[in-house]
Amino acid sequence: MPESARPQPSRLYRWVVLVFVSLAMFGNYYFYDALSPLADVLQRQLHFSDQNIGLLNSFYSIAPIATVLIGGFIIDRIGARKALLLFGTICLIGSIITAATPVFWVMAMGRLVFGMGAESLIVGVTTAIAKWFKGKELSFAFGINLTITRMGTWLAQNSPSWAKSAYSYWQTPWWIGVGFVTLCVIGPILYWIMEVRAERQYELGQAAHTDKIVVRDIFKFGTSYWYLVVLCTIFYSAIFPFETFAIKFFIDARHTSREFGGFVLSILTFFTMFGTPAFGLLTDKIGKRALLMTVGSLLLIPAFLTMAYTNVTPYVPMCMLGLAFSLVPAIIWPSVAYIVDQKTLGTAYGLMTMIQNIGMASFNWILGWANDRSGAEAANPGGYNLMLQILTALGVVAMIFAFLLRRRETGPHGHGLETITTASSPAVA
Repeated sequence: MPESARPQPSRLYRWVVLVFVSLAMFGNYYFYDALSPLADVLQRQLHFSDQNIGLLNSFYSIAPIATVLIGGFIIDRIGARKALLLFGTICLIGSIITAATPVFWVMAMGRLVFGMGAESLIVGVTTAIAKWFKGKELSFAFGINLTITRMGTWLAQNSPSWAKSAYSYWQTPWWIGVGFVTLCVIGPILYWIMEVRAERQYELGQAAHTDKIVVRDIFKFGTSYWYLVVLCTIFYSAIFPFETFAIKFFIDARHTSREFGGFVLSILTFFTMFGTPAFGLLTDKIGKRALLMTVGSLLLIPAFLTMAYTNVTPYVPMCMLGLAFSLVPAIIWPSVAYIVDQKTLGTAYGLMTMIQNIGMASFNWILGWANDRSGAEAANPGGYNLMLQILTALGVVAMIFAFLLRRRETGPHGHGLETITTASSPAVA
């Protein structure tokens, strides 16, 4: 059939493709978050310190540093569907290495390998989705993709409830996670089949350009961009490393069951599954992006202080964190597109991702060190206060940089973060 005569894929076909490609990230997210419910078991049965536990996620976060440099080039070179299958296979190999042995450094190498595949897989999925969806539909497709993938996090955090018996032995939850990581391979295979079939019958769009760092572009970024980078790094360095130790904290300091600790932590994830797309739509309507990011950063401070110094039910601080984590990421990533030139957008996102992950890798280790130094355990619940004080300090720094961003964006050098809405700019819609 001539190219010009080919129809577009049906809406149903495209949404089925989205589900298949999202399955890969669902498995990826599950295995990343399988560590938190397992932390106290690793400490009790394998004698891991909190620094060891933090380093397991630090090694994962080290991986995107290499991913930003080479992952995008690989996708551009071999195409999205081959790259998805390659990276999904690397995820599976990394998860098997992690689950196979109680030796800490081997387990850490497994998390590193898994992270290299997982972060590249996310880039590949983003590239693939942009090939199938355009315009307003693209934002909604990314929102649905995010909801599906974060269901993997929610399921992992609640695994002590639906797989309670698995936590009697350290290895069993890892192997359950490996089972979910097979979706990182199954999803790309199904996607490959759907795309090959579609290429014979339909006219498809072009894959999106991947994020790759071009060194000369770095010197073109202005002050607002660097404020965003610092805010992103500090904010994510507070949320994700806290999640690493959250269930262990609830068990030791609040004397909850593992099941309840996992459920309380999953409140944060539940908020993001629906709140992130909603706040994205809100900011497109009203603008005020820097102001809303300031509010989101401010919420971190009472959330962590409440956990450190009060006996208030954990529902309260987790709802505050859930609201913050729905609000800031919904705004911070799209905001980059307003303040850098379109030609340098790939470098801007790639650099921001790299620096963000350096922060996450560092603070996963720092929080583990703080817990070990303070002797944080069930017999000494106050030992967790140093960790929570560090997280509170990160909230203060995040709020300061959000405020500085707002001050600049409301001044003569602003880029429209506070004023551009769908009503004022058709391009944004």
